[in-house]
Amino acid sequence: MQKKNLKSRRTLTILIGLFALLASAWAIFENVSTPESGRANMIQVGARAPDFTAVNSAGEQVKLSDYRGKAVMINFWASWCTPCVREMPLVHQIAQDYQNDVATLFVNVGESKGTIREFMDKQAFDFPVIIDVTGNISGMYRITGLPATMVIDKEGKFRHILLGELTEDIPLQQWLEESI
Repeated sequence: MQKKNLKSRRTLTILIGLFALLASAWAIFENVSTPESGRANMIQVGARAPDFTAVNSAGEQVKLSDYRGKAVMINFWASWCTPCVREMPLVHQIAQDYQNDVATLFVNVGESKGTIREFMDKQAFDFPVIIDVTGNISGMYRITGLPATMVIDKEGKFRHILLGELTEDIPLQQWLEESI
């Protein structure tokens, strides 16, 4: 009787593993094989930036479309991301330099309000942060790695996209000037 029970468990475990493997393969295939889908094309330069509504760390509702007519810089980051932490002072300084002409939206991906507050206090930053704890916004923008910085022009279209760390060598100020 125990032998039969052990064999049934082993068979069930193998079937579950096989199902998980097939589901993973299907998900990867679907993601790679459908580049013509609208979602895959969303973060291409010239495409319209997806609108979103979110609440920031100051408790204010933020809607991307409210900034139409003004250039917008969106920076996706997380406190556990070393390149994000390294680039944050530079992004923040550029945001301050262009605050009259460019709206800057800092979007934290996947962290709680408490974790964000603790990081901001430790780093002595006081700007509001959009909290994307569920990943809805980063999903709409097809963010697969952090950091990511995007410049959106006055018409709401992607003007420049940087997937990776911003450094002094990257002409972000020039990109913002072109979008104003």
